[in-house]
Amino acid sequence: MYHTQEKRDKVLTGPIICKKDNAWLGVAWYFWYDGEDAFFWGQVSKKKTGYFEIYKADLEFQNVLDTVFNEDHYLFWLKQIEKAKSAFMKAGKMLTLKQLNDYFLDKKIWSKLDGIMFQHMAESGDAFIVKDFQYKKRIQLAVYNSDIISNFALDSIEKCV
Repeated sequence: MYHTQEKRDKVLTGPIICKKDNAWLGVAWYFWYDGEDAFFWGQVSKKKTGYFEIYKADLEFQNVLDTVFNEDHYLFWLKQIEKAKSAFMKAGKMLTLKQLNDYFLDKKIWSKLDGIMFQHMAESGDAFIVKDFQYKKRIQLAVYNSDIISNFALDSIEKCV
């Protein structure tokens, strides 16, 4: 899988953890399933230095919640999100992404998982290969246990356009 970061002075020896409040699945190391998506992410989100780096790594999936390819995992995932949504709606609040992730952290919902594989939905037509039709899944893995990451190495250095 692929990890995208702004180009730095030194080549990374491991992925950088994302701690942003708007991270899709909370504090985690994020990887793309497909190199094309890692490249696209670099072009849209990693422009600070004018260049970005794509790293490649092997990941162990034994203890990963696979919401993309495993129906039982997907249904469990939906049930957990619906529970969180219901809890906030009862309190008369609109659920934000940070609140959702904090809820999962407080309830220790994902605490026994090494990661979650999920489908990221593109926000704009720029990510579509066919105009207005996203037929290809944009798959990401949020890793909570860095022990499942191995063989992390620089794959390419790209220029932002």
